[in-house]
Amino acid sequence: MASLQNRIVGALQLKPATFEDVENDASATSQAAMVVVAAAISRGLATVSYSGATWFVAAIILSLVGWVVGSWLVLIIGTKVMPGKNTQADLGQMLRVMGFAQAPGLFGLITIIPLLGWVVAFLIAIWGIAASVIGVRQALDYDETIKAVIVCIIAWVASFILMGILGLFGVGAAIVSSAAS
Repeated sequence: MASLQNRIVGALQLKPATFEDVENDASATSQAAMVVVAAAISRGLATVSYSGATWFVAAIILSLVGWVVGSWLVLIIGTKVMPGKNTQADLGQMLRVMGFAQAPGLFGLITIIPLLGWVVAFLIAIWGIAASVIGVRQALDYDETIKAVIVCIIAWVASFILMGILGLFGVGAAIVSSAAS
């Protein structure tokens, strides 16, 4: 079993073997959750000065919810809508590979650099997308990377819409509760 540190480095290096390793190690789910939280903290620290502590905590919670929802969507799309000939995966496997795919987010604090922050944020996003595609390809045992790209795109759009809807309900609930008090 590889250490958390070795797995993070392997995910950052986009090594397919790392994603295979975490896919097949059920005990790595907590490690994947730690990567998701650490990446959310890193990104959040870059924005806490203007977004506030409440949003910082909410962003961490939303990152965890987004991780679970996104992983579930990738699983459904990849196993039910677009399965490969060897596709066999469960939610735990998908949570692990998608959690480690967020490892580039650990560099989110660097986005605080004036004038370069947006470039760094863009590069981190591209890096995270590449990690997600490799993780999905490995977890779903696809022979072709393009299939993993398509699954990731569909899942990302569906997740964005679903999280937007949930966000609207959350914002609506906050408005209603503040109006009632």
